[in-house]
Amino acid sequence: MPMDELVEIMNNKAVCTSLQVAEKFGRKHKNVIKSIENLLKMDSAKKLAQWFSKDRYKDSSGKENSMYFMNRDGFTILAMGFNGKEALDWKIKYIRAFDKMEEMLKERSTQFWLDTRQSNKDNRLKETDTIKLLVDYARQQGSTRSDKLYLTYTKLAKKVVGGKRDNMTASEINNLTLVENIILQTIRADMAVQMHYKDIYRDCKDRIEQFMSIAYLMA
Repeated sequence: MPMDELVEIMNNKAVCTSLQVAEKFGRKHKNVIKSIENLLKMDSAKKLAQWFSKDRYKDSSGKENSMYFMNRDGFTILAMGFNGKEALDWKIKYIRAFDKMEEMLKERSTQFWLDTRQSNKDNRLKETDTIKLLVDYARQQGSTRSDKLYLTYTKLAKKVVGGKRDNMTASEINNLTLVENIILQTIRADMAVQMHYKDIYRDCKDRIEQFMSIAYLMA
């Protein structure tokens, strides 16, 4: 599971939600809410209140319910009461997720990260333009769902580097740029020799797997 599915950024701070904590630790959300609110009733509540932020969400029926965002300190004190091997595994995953997200926040303020992200945006536009050509190309070959190719190739790239682009480190963004560049170059080359659009996808997939195997060996 990508780290930014456990921890997200809100107001330039790394946080997680009571909803997800309840899900991952196998607890009822109402009980997690109760635990948080019991903590907030303690003598040190003024300090604890800085670690939790109450919000609202709509459930599947459309009903509004309470939830909390919490920072690393809030999560740590809440998770102290969660025991068992599986709970320990999730605590470790959350700690690593907070570590990664907080490190990314520091990096995101650097010019190097900003330049890397801009380079990725420029390359993504080129890839999107190329996929647009592929959509028309596939339609001419009889595809009735060629408009789905944008999502298909986005998923292909994200299998290698998951998560949200703005939550990636510069190194991860560079890897994503390389993968997306492989996709656009392969599509262009394969369309030039009239390869079937389904075979183009397989060719892209094979080339990305080759790239990742080399990258793994060099790591």
